[in-house]
Amino acid sequence: MTEQPDAEPAAAAAEKESTGELTTSRIPGNGGTAGAAGDASSRGEDAPVARASGGTASVVDMLMGRTAERTLDFETLIHDTQAHIRNSLEVGYEYGGIEDGSERYLRKNVLKHIEMAVMYVDLVGSTKMALEIPPEKVAIIMSTFAQEMAYVIKQYNGYVLKFVGDAVIGYFVTGANPLLTADNAVNCARSMISVIRDGINPILGQYYYPELKAKIGIDSGQSIVVRYGSDAKTSHVDLIGPVMNIAAKIQNKAAANHILIGSDVYDRLHPETKRMCSLMKWGKDEWSYRSRKSGGIYSVYEVSPIGRRSESTGHPRE
Repeated sequence: MTEQPDAEPAAAAAEKESTGELTTSRIPGNGGTAGAAGDASSRGEDAPVARASGGTASVVDMLMGRTAERTLDFETLIHDTQAHIRNSLEVGYEYGGIEDGSERYLRKNVLKHIEMAVMYVDLVGSTKMALEIPPEKVAIIMSTFAQEMAYVIKQYNGYVLKFVGDAVIGYFVTGANPLLTADNAVNCARSMISVIRDGINPILGQYYYPELKAKIGIDSGQSIVVRYGSDAKTSHVDLIGPVMNIAAKIQNKAAANHILIGSDVYDRLHPETKRMCSLMKWGKDEWSYRSRKSGGIYSVYEVSPIGRRSESTGHPRE
C-alpha cells in the first residue's frame, strides 16, 4: 500500500439531521449565497455553520464569510424533484432551459487561468435501465436526472459546464473567498446524493423502474478557458487543465453513491467539514497520480453523505 498522510477521522455518527433544511451563507462582496447541508439546530455536527464561540473554527468561519445565513428548504427541494420526475414519466414533462450564466462567464474569460473546484457527476445504472425500460423512458429519466443535478449545482453558486451522455460536469469559481468554494462543492455533492436517494428513487420505484445512483468526484485548481473558433459569440467554449482530468479520474474511482475529493479540495474545507472526510488508502497499482504541488502521491478523501430520510417523518436521520 502507498504510504499517505493520516486522515482526519470521519465523523462518527455525523449524520444527525432532524429537519429537512440546507443552510446557505451570504458571501461578502458579491451578494450571492452558498449552501451547506443542514442548520445548527437540525444537523448536529454535520455541516459547517457560523460559530459564536472562540477558537479555530470561529476564526475560519469569519474568514469564510459565515456571518449571515439563510436556509434553503431541503424538503421543498425533494418535493419539487419528485414532482418533476412524476410529471416526466406520466406526461412527458420537459424542463425549460437552465440558464446559469456559464456560457457568458466563459466567453468573458477566454484564455484566462481560473481557480475553481470542478465536479464530475456520473449516473450509475443507466446501462441496466436501457435494457429494462423503453428507450423513450430512458431518455426522459436521464434528462430529468441531469436537470435536477444542474439545479442543485445552481443552489450552491456553481455553474454547469456541460452534460456528457449520462454525466454532469459542474464548476465552482473561486472568488474573493476561496475557502468557501470547497465547502460549496462538497455540500452540493452531498445534497445530490440525497436528492437522488430520497427524491428521485422513491418515484421511480412507484413505476417499477430501477433506482438511480451516482458517483461524484471533485478536485480544485486552475483551469483554462478555451474557445474553439474565432467567433466570440458562437464558437464553442470549454475548460481544460489538469484539474479537469484529475476530477474525472477521481470520479472513476468512486463507488455508487460515494463522493471522492482531491487533497486540494480537502485542504480548503472548513474544519468541521473535514470531520466528514476519511482518507482513501490505495496501492500504487490502484492510484498513481501525483500532487501538482508536492510531487508525492495525490491524496483522495471520501466524504460521508447526508443521512437517509426517516419514512415516518420525511426528515433526514442517521
